[in-house]
Amino acid sequence: MSGRGDSEIAEMREEQSDRPEDGRAEGLEDVDGLDAEDAEDAEDPEDVDDPAQVARRARWTATGTGVLLALAGLAASTLRTAGSAPALVPAAYAFGAAVCALAAFLGSRGRTRRALWLLVAGVMVMALGDQFD
Repeated sequence: MSGRGDSEIAEMREEQSDRPEDGRAEGLEDVDGLDAEDAEDAEDPEDVDDPAQVARRARWTATGTGVLLALAGLAASTLRTAGSAPALVPAAYAFGAAVCALAAFLGSRGRTRRALWLLVAGVMVMALGDQFD
């Protein structure tokens, strides 16, 4: 695993809690019309991102993308079934939609890397199925 461990996240939170309560860094004064808080944000925006917030955003992104692609695949499968396409085409769209739905589930559970690869695989299956039309 290459992610951050719980102890590293706890250390980062402790470092953030050591800052002054008003959010201003020590020694920063009004520079070019910016107050100390704005100057601090302009210098190092990475301090603002909480690792838990980044992980939460990744889960929501993986889940939302998976659901969107699964719905698109199901809609395409339904439209291709009603048309004169060979049976393999709607089956490929349905299978790709199922893979994307699985990716959405894994993304909601925090397995965002696996979800990404499943999303890629699901879209590739749908694109391959479209080639048989």
